[in-house]
Amino acid sequence: MQVNIHEAKTQLSHLIQCVLNGEEVIIARNNQPVVRLQALTKPPAKRKLGSLRGLVKHIADDFDAPLDDFQEYMA
Repeated sequence: MQVNIHEAKTQLSHLIQCVLNGEEVIIARNNQPVVRLQALTKPPAKRKLGSLRGLVKHIADDFDAPLDDFQEYMA
C-alpha cells in the first residue's frame, strides 16, 4: 500500500496495524516513494541463570574424558 504524507499523518494508527499484519506500507512525497514502514523484531528473551536446574538427571563420571577415537589427534 502506498500513501502520501498527509494520509500517513492522519491514519498513522491504521498504517501501523497494517504493517503489524504483514502488509507493506510505503509513504510517498509527490507520488515518489520516500519511506517504508517496517515492524521491529522482538529481541530474543534474556536467558535466566539456573533455569535448567534439575532437568539434567545424570552425567557420566567420564563425561569430560577424551573420546577413544580422538586419541590420535591429541598426540
